[in-house]
Amino acid sequence: MSEQSPSSTSDAESSYDEFRKAAIDAELVVGHTEETRTQAWYHVLIRIGRMCLGFILLLAGLAMMVLPGPGAIVMAGGLVILSRDVKWADTALRYLRKKVPGLEEEGPIPKSTIAVSVMLMAAAALGGYWWLNGGQEWVSDLF
Repeated sequence: MSEQSPSSTSDAESSYDEFRKAAIDAELVVGHTEETRTQAWYHVLIRIGRMCLGFILLLAGLAMMVLPGPGAIVMAGGLVILSRDVKWADTALRYLRKKVPGLEEEGPIPKSTIAVSVMLMAAAALGGYWWLNGGQEWVSDLF
């Protein structure tokens, strides 16, 4: 096992310090509530976490387009999370909202739409669970 040389460790630390300084400076410029550098760094970490969660949901939704699950709903959830930080996600979300009948581009989503979406997601999850735990044999016994 090789150990890192002191110069490579200091290079990594200086790169991290440069990234942290640039991220804090950017957050102080665009942020609204940060008064200290510590608060700005905290908000940078929150933003990175939010973007990671959005991308994970977006990729999971893409996978669910061919696998069992509510792919479009999960993708929309990922776009909602990403749209706070990324312009292209906001544009994609507006396009998606335009394509859904009865849903306006702006404003809150009606509670009835949310309720139906949650019920469909629960039905898909239960159907997938049933299918993976013996549903295939039950269907094959019918035919």
